[in-house]
Amino acid sequence: MLRKSFVVIGLGRFGGSVCRTLIESDQEVLAIDSCEEQVNEFMNIATHAVVANAQDEATLRSLGLRNFDHVIIAIGEDIQASILVTLMAKEMGVPRITAKAQNEYHARVLEKVGADTVVHPERDMGIRIGHKLTSNNMLDFIELSEDYSLAEVMVTNRKFFDKTIQDINFRQNFDLTIVAIRRGKKELIVSPQADEVILENDILLVVGDNKAVDYFDNKMD
Repeated sequence: MLRKSFVVIGLGRFGGSVCRTLIESDQEVLAIDSCEEQVNEFMNIATHAVVANAQDEATLRSLGLRNFDHVIIAIGEDIQASILVTLMAKEMGVPRITAKAQNEYHARVLEKVGADTVVHPERDMGIRIGHKLTSNNMLDFIELSEDYSLAEVMVTNRKFFDKTIQDINFRQNFDLTIVAIRRGKKELIVSPQADEVILENDILLVVGDNKAVDYFDNKMD
């Protein structure tokens, strides 16, 4: 894996989780927060951990923000601060910026001031849990855009058992693409061929329009 350099600004629940995941992936990580207690949690595991006011442009410049590959702005409830820091990071020439949004209006502003990717962790988790609660067969659901999603659906309808993807005429009938099949605890078939046989309780990772995902999921009932 190519080692990249990241800055995580804001070490609350979301920012802290992102920071730990990057560290576990052996990436170079600069962790920044104005709270000393939160910074101390990363002092011995991050490449660098700094107590700093991210809203101070001189401080960000002194930390060499523009020299990092990716900046994640995970500031919590202070919408104004997250917008300001996003704008400053963009003006400094940071190659890629991901920012956490509190709501849709916040997201629009973040995009306008330079965020390359805007994430809605609370909303997205709510959507995923909602889909899992209302379906017996959908194990996970990830929004890729407003209209498209990736979903994991367990095959429980006998009509699909022991038939190939071609037999089912899957793409034509469901307007979805099977990107992988998870079989049991260990086997993962990536980009399955048309002659791949679907077994009972296989988990299909499908991507496509949200309505098509729901339609296919309903076919498992």
